[in-house]
Formats: sequence, C-alpha cells, structure tokens
Amino acid sequence: MIGTNVSNVVLERLAGELSDLTPEARKAATYVLENPRDVGVSTVREIAKAAKVKPNTVVRMARQVGFEGYEDFRAPFREAIRRGAADFPDRARWLQDIRKTGDLGGLYADMVRDVLTNVEETFAGISVDRLKDAAVAIWQSRNVFVLGVGINNSNARNFTYLASTGMVQFHAIPRSGSTPVDDLAWADKRDVLIAITCKPYRTEVVEAVSIAREQGITVICLSDSPASPILRDVDHGFVVSVDTPQFFPSSVSIIALLETLLSFVVAVASDEIVERVETFHKRRHQLGLYHEDMP
Repeated sequence: MIGTNVSNVVLERLAGELSDLTPEARKAATYVLENPRDVGVSTVREIAKAAKVKPNTVVRMARQVGFEGYEDFRAPFREAIRRGAADFPDRARWLQDIRKTGDLGGLYADMVRDVLTNVEETFAGISVDRLKDAAVAIWQSRNVFVLGVGINNSNARNFTYLASTGMVQFHAIPRSGSTPVDDLAWADKRDVLIAITCKPYRTEVVEAVSIAREQGITVICLSDSPASPILRDVDHGFVVSVDTPQFFPSSVSIIALLETLLSFVVAVASDEIVERVETFHKRRHQLGLYHEDMP
C-alpha cells in the first residue's frame, strides 16, 4: 500500500539520521522509531509527552529529516492507517483525532472517494463470464449456503433475503445456535457455499471453506486480497476492494457484487422465477405489508 511504503521510507530516513540529531531530538526520534503507529493517531503534544520532550523538539526533529513541521511528518503515517496498515483501535483513534482537529470535510471527501473507488476497482477486476459461471452454479444447485460472520453476517443475510423473493434454496449461515461447520454437515457436490471474509480473516469462515472443498461443495468466495486464505483453490473467487478511512472494512463493494451476482442468477434462471417474484409481491400487497396512500 502506498501509505505504508511512504511511512517506511520516513522511518528509514529517521533511523539513518539518528546520530546527527540533538540529544533531545534523538529521544523523540527513538520514540517514533519504536512506536510508529502512534504518530498517525497522536498530536505533537501527545508524542512529546510520550517521548518526554518538549513539543518544539518534535517539530525540530521533523524539520531535520526534511519536513516543514509535524503535520507534514505524520501525514504518511495517517495515510498508512487510512489504508488499513493498522489494527482497529489505532484506526478508531485516528478518526477521533480528525474530529478534534475539525477536519471532517476531509473525512467526508475520503469516504466518498473510497466508496466510488472500491466499486470501480472491484468490478474492473471481474469479467461478465466469471460472474455468469458463478450464477449458473448457484441456479443449478440444490442448496446455497451464504456464510458471513461479524459485519459480513448482515451482508450474507441481506443477500439471502433478496434471493428468497424468487428462490427457496438459500440459507444464511451460521444459523442461530449453530456453527458454519455444523450447517454444512450434510452438504455435498449438489450444493454451493458463498463465503465472505476480509482482513483480519475469520477462522470459522476459513475452516468452513476448507471443509466445503473436502465435501465437494462448489465454493464461491469474496475477499479483499488475492492472497486471502479463502481464495485458494476455490471454484469461483472474487477480490473486492474494501478500503475506507473507517476502522472496519467497507461493505459497499461486497454488497454491490452480491447484488450483481443475484441479478445474474435471475438472468440465467428459468422463466418460473419471474412468476415466483410476482407471486411473492402480490401476496405482500394482499396482506397489506406495503403502505398505500388512500386517494
């Protein structure tokens, strides 16, 4: 990631010039080298206090390694966190720091940019044929198990709910009181598993995908990296872009891809699915589930 590489360059430069710094600036630099993640989420006063130096010393340290001041110095570290090169608590602290500085306009711009970029990058790497192949496998299957935990549990259930308007073989897992492995116990080559997980990858999802492959289940996986453990040797794998200034992965591209995949399933399905969808919504109207203004 760009931000990570730049912050590493800054650290290398700082380490190389350590002996040329004043004793006090060297204390500040040593703290930064030993706690690089703190830079992206801390003010100059917080860094100075932690390094047991004055704030002006931290500013001088930044200038001695080629930056105009502390804000320029910490910019690469903030970018590294924004791009995901930090754990969730550090990213939450970074967001709080933005609120303190009043730079919510910048956060707004970053959120909008990443939403659009994530969708664009995700679909740029996926061909129509690959989506069609996955859709055909889904339509021809006996059961479709959609697995997601954490934030992706709601994404899996949303996909299952939408599919239920025209199909009955979709099941969001894990079911209440169950585990993904238990839910797949009797599944075989006639079934499909759609699994979703992003960094940090959830163990139960990785294990379920591995077991599904052993049982001959057709596996469709969505993850955020070609190196993801659930994308190895699967039948249909899709890389989704989930970058965000937030402290959790973005779901926008995941939802967009699942909705597109479902539209492909409907497109390759037999004509009966149209009748099913019409019957489903007709029944809802008859039961008064949709609000209708009286004339």
